[in-house]
Amino acid sequence: MTPVRVLLVDDQALIRMGFRMILTAEDDMEVVGEAHDGASALVQARALRPDVVLMDVRMPGTDGIRATEQVLAELPDTRVLILTTFDLDEYAFAGLRAGASGFLLKDARPADLLAAIRSVAAGDAAVSPRVTRRMLEMFADDLPTDGTSPGPGGQDDPRLADLTAREHEIFAALGEGLSNAEIAERFVLSEATVKTHVGRVLGKLGLRDRVQAVVLAYETGVAKPAG
Repeated sequence: MTPVRVLLVDDQALIRMGFRMILTAEDDMEVVGEAHDGASALVQARALRPDVVLMDVRMPGTDGIRATEQVLAELPDTRVLILTTFDLDEYAFAGLRAGASGFLLKDARPADLLAAIRSVAAGDAAVSPRVTRRMLEMFADDLPTDGTSPGPGGQDDPRLADLTAREHEIFAALGEGLSNAEIAERFVLSEATVKTHVGRVLGKLGLRDRVQAVVLAYETGVAKPAG
């Protein structure tokens, strides 16, 4: 088995040491490097090409949000897990919008840390779409309310034009945070068919995972905050 190659990024050496001890005890994990801020994280990521980056957000100089954007822009196959102190805070939210595949609390149990790393390395998200939806609703004031977005955005986003009618329905359901089973029940489809549709939607929209689909659905106005 090829181990998951992990880059640790945190401005506190003791935290990096703790994560290193947990990861190196696993046969399928390898810590390939460490960085103490966002700028050095980008340098290390370029040189080491890790599978997963554990990225702190609150660091001096280049913070983890900007570093996440830079790393993913240059290394689209790398996955980023945001490390945060508070559950559902604006930093975790910003990290997801920057392209991270999930977030973890710094006091997460070792088993949860390892499961999250394995999940994102396999191409899944480390935070549920429902949690992402809650975060988006909490910070709805930061999102457009008229169907526009900071980027190409809105219902006129050219990426959405490539979706078939069914795929647009699936995308909207993803924006609600629905699971494959729930989507299958809504549209009277098999879960295998839903899985195929979800894969096509993510591929056409250039998204890494379902969490990114929820974010895009809100940014384009396909999903609306509750209430």
